[in-house]
Amino acid sequence: MASDSFDQAVAKAQDELDAHTVEIVHWHFSEDTGCPFWLEKKRELSFNPLADVKCFEDLNKFPDFEDEWLRGGPVRRWVPQGLADHPVYVFETGGTTGIPKSRIAIDDFRTDYSLFSDTLPDEYFPPGSNWLMLGPSGPRRLRLAVEHLAQHRGGICFCIDLDPRWVIKLIKKGWMDHLEAYKQHCIDQAITILNAGHDVKCMFGTPKLIESLCLELEERGSSLAETGITGIFSGGTEFTPQWTKFCVEELFGGPPEKSGVYMTPTYGNTLMGLACSQPVTAENKYKITYHSPQPRAVLQVVDFDDTDRVVGYGETGRSKLTTLTQEFFVPGFLERDEGEREKPHQDYPWDGISGVRPFSRLEGGTTVGVY
Repeated sequence: MASDSFDQAVAKAQDELDAHTVEIVHWHFSEDTGCPFWLEKKRELSFNPLADVKCFEDLNKFPDFEDEWLRGGPVRRWVPQGLADHPVYVFETGGTTGIPKSRIAIDDFRTDYSLFSDTLPDEYFPPGSNWLMLGPSGPRRLRLAVEHLAQHRGGICFCIDLDPRWVIKLIKKGWMDHLEAYKQHCIDQAITILNAGHDVKCMFGTPKLIESLCLELEERGSSLAETGITGIFSGGTEFTPQWTKFCVEELFGGPPEKSGVYMTPTYGNTLMGLACSQPVTAENKYKITYHSPQPRAVLQVVDFDDTDRVVGYGETGRSKLTTLTQEFFVPGFLERDEGEREKPHQDYPWDGISGVRPFSRLEGGTTVGVY
C-alpha cells in the first residue's frame, strides 16, 4: 500500500473510532437506551459522558474499569434498555476462586466471529466443512462462538466436554497425574470425533491441546493431516513464536504448502471478542502481532504505572481493553497480559500488540491451565 493511501486509511480508522465511541457512549448513557449500571454510575462521575465524550481519547475521563463490577448480580443491570426485549446470554470468565466475572451478550459473539470468518482463507477452511471445538465448554462464550463460526461457514460443529476450572484446580493442588488423565480424556474425545467419519476439516484448539492431540496421533501412527484437518485457529498466551515454529515444523510437518495444514493465531476473551493476527510465517520468524476488531473493541499498550499513557512503538506495556458495542461498554479494562506496541498494518490500520504474555507484576502470576 502506498504511503499516502496507508496514512489515509489510518486517519480514516481513527475518525471512525471517534464517531463510533460517541455513538456508543450516547447509547449506554441515554435514559431510554442505556443500561442500569451505567445510568447509575453516571451520577458518580465528575463529567457528563453525553456532553464531554467527543472522541475516543475522551474515554480517559473515566476511571479504570474495575473487574469486581462484573462479579455477582443482578446480571440484568448490564442489559441496555434499548435491547431489553431481546433474548440474553450470559458468559463467564475466571471463577477458579470466588464469584466468576460475567457479561451479558445478545449477538456480539455472532458478529465478532462472522467478521473473523472473513479473514480465513477458504483454501484451508473450506466453506461447508465441519468443525471440531477442542476447547473449554460450560458457561463460556468460546463454545457458542466457534459453533456459530462453523454454522456461518455452512458447517456443523462437534464439541468436546472440558472444564478448565477443574484443570486449574488440579494444577494448584499439584495433582499432575490427575491432570494428565483429564487431558487424555479430552484428547480421547477429540480423536473419537475425528475417527467417526464426520468429515471434519477445521478446528479450534488451545495451544496445549493442539500439541497433545498431535503427539497422541503420532503415538497412534497417524497425524493431524491424515485425520483430514486442514484449517486450525487457536488462541491464548501460550501462543509464542517458539511454540508456533515447533508446531508448524515438527507437529504439522511443515508450512501449509507442504503439510496441507494452516494455522492462524488469535487473541480474544469474553469482553473483547477476537483480535486477528498478521500472517505468521517462517520469513517473519513466526512473530505474532494481534490487532483488535476496531471500532468494536480497542487494545492499547499502556505504561505499567500511568495507564492513561500509551507507550511508544516497540515498547513494552500492559494490555488495556475498551469494548464499544451496543450490548456492552467497558472503558479502560486492564488485562492480565502485557506485550509490545506494534504499528498499524495494511489489513488493520490501527495499533497492534505482539509478544502477548501473562502480566509479570501480577502477584503469584497467572495459572494458564488448558490455554
